[in-house]
Amino acid sequence: MSNIDLYIEKIEERISRALPELSPETDALREMLMYSLESGGKRIRPLLCLEFCAAAGGNIEKALDFACAVEFVHTYSLVHDDLPCMDNDDFRRGKPSSHKKFGEANALLCGDALLTHAFFLISNSALEGTVSAEQAVRASKELSLLSGMKGMIGGQYIDLKYENTPATLPVLMEMDTLKTAALIESACAMGLIAAGADECEISYARDFARELGIAFQIKDDLLEAEEDGESSDEKNGKVTYVSLFGMQKAGELASIHTANALSALDHFGSAADELRAIAKSLLSRKN
Repeated sequence: MSNIDLYIEKIEERISRALPELSPETDALREMLMYSLESGGKRIRPLLCLEFCAAAGGNIEKALDFACAVEFVHTYSLVHDDLPCMDNDDFRRGKPSSHKKFGEANALLCGDALLTHAFFLISNSALEGTVSAEQAVRASKELSLLSGMKGMIGGQYIDLKYENTPATLPVLMEMDTLKTAALIESACAMGLIAAGADECEISYARDFARELGIAFQIKDDLLEAEEDGESSDEKNGKVTYVSLFGMQKAGELASIHTANALSALDHFGSAADELRAIAKSLLSRKN
């Protein structure tokens, strides 16, 4: 079994026992949360968290709660994104989305519960002695900042703001840096925090995450355009990298950002080989 497979196994096991037992009156809430958590995601963000911890010589057991906290936040964002007031999606990874399965109000509560429990996982990790109080505070700062107004929520706001108004390239880049790359950045940084790294070392992970996030979004635009002729964003009147540059130029741009992401891993040497493999796999995926 490769380290990647082992790490995924550990993440799944930790997620399965991350939620508390509830009373008979509220136990159905736990079922709703697990429905979304087990919807078939690839666990990329928690995996990056553990991989960066390992690349810096840390013990991945110390990073597991941080990794799961990121996945809880990511999952909450998907539950809320699918709501009728947002993207209004009836399906998520081939299954009915949370609001179609349990109702809109319950889906809203489900997302709220996932978000708040993420920070319980981080703080409890310190109380149990897995990490220090300082590490837990640093991790909480990373996750709250990069999933909030200066991160994912800010990016989502820009996305909604330009729903019927074509955005310029700088706006598109800012939106994707916040909406997609910021949560990836928090995962990478939290892995290094669990390993005891300082901000100088974390800066390389930030560069990697930001470049990877942009490359990932460009790749998504390309895949949708290849499959349907135009992406769902284009159909909704939104600007994409493909609509701005065309397929060939967008592909070249994705390659540049991919190279930049991989270059940022040079600091970690061969210890980052699995991180390189994960990045290449994400960005070479086909329809």
